[in-house]
Amino acid sequence: MNWQGLAQKLESRIEGRVLAQAPMKNYTTWRVGGPADLLVIPRSKSDVREALGFARNHCLPVTVIGNGSNLLVLDGGIRGLALKIGNGLNSLWIKGDYLMAEAGALLPALARQAAKAGLSGMEFAVGIPATLGGAVVMNAGAFGEDIGSLVREIEAIRIDGTEIKWRREELSFGYRSSNLQGRELVVLKAKLQLVPAPKEEINARMESNITSRRMTQPLELPTAGSVFRNPPGHHAGKLIEAVGLKGYCVGDAQVSMKHANFIINRGNATGRDIRALIELIQQRVFQEWGIFLVPEVMIVGEEG
Repeated sequence: MNWQGLAQKLESRIEGRVLAQAPMKNYTTWRVGGPADLLVIPRSKSDVREALGFARNHCLPVTVIGNGSNLLVLDGGIRGLALKIGNGLNSLWIKGDYLMAEAGALLPALARQAAKAGLSGMEFAVGIPATLGGAVVMNAGAFGEDIGSLVREIEAIRIDGTEIKWRREELSFGYRSSNLQGRELVVLKAKLQLVPAPKEEINARMESNITSRRMTQPLELPTAGSVFRNPPGHHAGKLIEAVGLKGYCVGDAQVSMKHANFIINRGNATGRDIRALIELIQQRVFQEWGIFLVPEVMIVGEEG
């Protein structure tokens, strides 16, 4: 298929960018991933609608990604159209106790804006490099809190182009999960309910959370955050350390010496390296503890 021709055709119809055979390692925090046939970076809801219609008309599968911070793209890349919801869709509004934002807004920016408005509830998210849309779908969280507890409404568009709105009572959130997962849709906006609090207290909590992350996580190297969900009653990192895999390498993928639930890219890791290390960790922990570690990261694309 003439991907360059298709990219030019679609880009002429939207405000955003369309790239053919885009290397996904440039769009994920792990810095790995093969090419997406078409990568669309929309700047508006109409761009999203146009891209989805284009995909339908050309029988292209659609993969929706956010900041690429909780994502492993395999070395063969992504077939069809990858829709990256990011900076072009990052507007936010604050009204009373509510923060409303587009899905491409980054959580740290939202936390900072909420703090400026004297609204508490987002402090846990100040160090999470995720977009709001991706965070809502996976129910991102830290320090015992999560985004799902704040959500009061979301707007989305289905792959077939139908726009939908869900209120809180129609949504359900669990540990790193929501009833939005597995649905063919693109989150466009979310409305969060926060709580008024003194700005100095909010800022102090945020700085404490940032300090904790710097001390315990390998933030200086490419990672995708926590690789596995914590099993009930356990911490995944401690289980991985207990089976002797802290520091273990497959190629240039390594279990972090700072936090064993992080896999770092030491420079030239591949998707195959990271996936093999994930599977080895699962095997060893299950053999020794009888516990199957469920990945928190999403794995997309084809093997190289």
